[in-house]
Amino acid sequence: MSRRLVNPSRRLADAGSIPFVASIQSKSRNSPVLSIGLVVVGAILLIGYCYSNSGNSSDIKDVSKLEGGGSCTAEVLQALPLLKKAYGDSMHKVLHVGPESCSVVSSLYQEEDTEAWGIEPYELDDVSSKCKSLVRKGIVRVADLKFPLPYRAKSFSLVIVSDALDYLSPRYLNRTVPELVRVSADGVVIFAGYPGQQRARGGEVAKFGRPAKLRSSSWWIRFFVQTSLEENETAGKKFEQASTKKGYKPGCQVFHLKSYA
Repeated sequence: MSRRLVNPSRRLADAGSIPFVASIQSKSRNSPVLSIGLVVVGAILLIGYCYSNSGNSSDIKDVSKLEGGGSCTAEVLQALPLLKKAYGDSMHKVLHVGPESCSVVSSLYQEEDTEAWGIEPYELDDVSSKCKSLVRKGIVRVADLKFPLPYRAKSFSLVIVSDALDYLSPRYLNRTVPELVRVSADGVVIFAGYPGQQRARGGEVAKFGRPAKLRSSSWWIRFFVQTSLEENETAGKKFEQASTKKGYKPGCQVFHLKSYA
């Protein structure tokens, strides 16, 4: 997710530097050499500041810094080997739904005998050439989850969703989650934030339409029951066993749902 560069001059003003600048200006009138030196030093500092804040948002490693450090998409990237242990052959045709889908799809393509597609539910932040190529080929799409998914029933063996459902109201969850189940053949894996988990504040409402609503596991279980969705206990146990063996502790809640019969 790209970072918004703060105007360095504004940052300096916020730090209470205006009186200091005025003092420099008064002294510089009496010393041309001092004035030139201060200009050079100031330029170096500003260049250093801009460089340090530029970042490489397209790097997969930086996904963990998204959403204020609580990105469930980062959890997906870490959990891919464990999901493969739990789902086996069901990992051969995967749809990922959520922000930074290009990163997840790229990682899945590195797995042997695995095809992957992605849905980016919000504006596309990853503008790397690799991501643009995936979008141009139709492998990753930008689509609003409030509407039916553009796929036939059971188009994918497994559907993985992260950092997307937390921003939907119950009204839209009632439509979206069954849609995710509809296009899956062997299950759906949901990565959702824990209540109290830190989420990004700057621009959150502007981009997602509402702040994240992080729900408890009991809330999700009630929701699954009310919408007639069945948890996949077999896959869930395999995932837990693989996680324990590897010493992996998910930073997000992980739910495993069965596909429709």
